[in-house]
Amino acid sequence: MEPHHILLLLLVAAAAGWVDAVVGGGGLILVPALMLGLPGLPPVTALGTNKVAAIAGTSSAAITYARRTKVDWRIAGPAGGLAVVFAGAGAAAATTIPAGYFRPAVMVLLLLVLAFVVLRPSFGTVAGDTAPTVRRRLAAVLVAGVAIASYDGVFGPGTGTFLIIACTALLGLDFVGSSATAKVVNAGTNLGALLVFAAGGHVLWRLGLAMAVCNIVGARFGARTALKRGSGFVRAVLVVAVVAMVLRLGSLYLWPAG
Repeated sequence: MEPHHILLLLLVAAAAGWVDAVVGGGGLILVPALMLGLPGLPPVTALGTNKVAAIAGTSSAAITYARRTKVDWRIAGPAGGLAVVFAGAGAAAATTIPAGYFRPAVMVLLLLVLAFVVLRPSFGTVAGDTAPTVRRRLAAVLVAGVAIASYDGVFGPGTGTFLIIACTALLGLDFVGSSATAKVVNAGTNLGALLVFAAGGHVLWRLGLAMAVCNIVGARFGARTALKRGSGFVRAVLVVAVVAMVLRLGSLYLWPAG
């Protein structure tokens, strides 16, 4: 790689870490950047190398959130454990399932999320008045630790965003609380997928570790920004991020080779 390509990827890794710590979706920035910076890179290797940076950033953000706000460990603990297993299973299937199968469905989900957030201005800006029921907590664990984790292993873009929305909708948390809980689960999904990608030799370790350092820097700043600015700021960034993800996935669907 040319030095300026490496520098650009490191800067993109830092930006992805910031975005991912606030609203998720960092992989949608970093994976395309890897494929553009290394045109001959197989998609599965781009996903595996991205996971090295992603697990560093999400773990750092999770620690920052845990120190400064409340993490719902009744959800984060079990869901994070399940996420390691099911993200690993998803990663094992990533080489056999074309990513193009997921793009239309993910775009529809993102558009529904966008409409829901825009049409309900109070969604995620304040925490619910009542504690979630056992049924809702169980649903959150299964949605986050099984369904979303499996998706992250197979494809991945928008995983953090989906986790935040799931925690907000099912547990009645505000966006900051949801981000804190989601980061713990997201660290689990990244670990499960990374173990499988690494076992298959689908990781560029030196590049991935360099990006991991930059991703940590961005993630720490992102988590601190979210905690300082509050749920209203996270909501605004969420809307922008979802629009950007829809446009990016739309471009990949219409022009797969681009």
